[in-house]
Amino acid sequence: SDIYYFDVLMVTLRIGLYTTLVSLIIGYPLAYQLARMRSKSLRTLMLMAVLSPMLVGIVIRTYAWMTLLSDQGVINTILKDLGLTKETIHLMYNEFGICLALVHIFTPFMVLTLTGVIGKIDLRLEEAARNLGGSKLRTFLEITLPLSTPGILGGSLLVFALSISAYVTPILMGGFSIITLPILIYQQISGVFNFGFAGTLGLILMLVSLVIVILYHRIMSRVAAGVGV
Repeated sequence: SDIYYFDVLMVTLRIGLYTTLVSLIIGYPLAYQLARMRSKSLRTLMLMAVLSPMLVGIVIRTYAWMTLLSDQGVINTILKDLGLTKETIHLMYNEFGICLALVHIFTPFMVLTLTGVIGKIDLRLEEAARNLGGSKLRTFLEITLPLSTPGILGGSLLVFALSISAYVTPILMGGFSIITLPILIYQQISGVFNFGFAGTLGLILMLVSLVIVILYHRIMSRVAAGVGV
């Protein structure tokens, strides 16, 4: 009943939502290009570029972002040297820094999920729409995008679930200035040894996530049914 824990839950869900949305915006064009690329060599190179961040540990990637975004980091130093700003821009220890690092970590999962679905869409459907006078934009909005709804659903749920359960990146990028439920659960276990309360927080996170997943699935299913997918 304490409002503090409700705020922590809202921060956790908000970070998950922002990360999922940005990952989808970045990942969909990449996945579409990857699925429609005819050159096998270029496709292999692009796939390697997408997967390459996954070859490096999460901790190392997070520390790389800390080097870039810290108050004395690369970005602030360059901006000050160029005279673009005199004040330090706080890019870390806030939700922006956490979401940025999580997007970098989880976007490949979105791309891989979408690529498999988009690649299975029959190109003849798009060609038929174009032959009937449809523009590229209309063909994409009325054919490709609706048919890729399962990939959007799967990728979004995967990234959202990973984002709200992330611990290492939020604690390093947030520096305990931003508390999420996984961090709070860890504090309850390692700090005060309150295993019962930690279990309760974990159950609440699971139930809230489950409700959001079910609602999102129903909405996307109705959208897909409305376009005849």
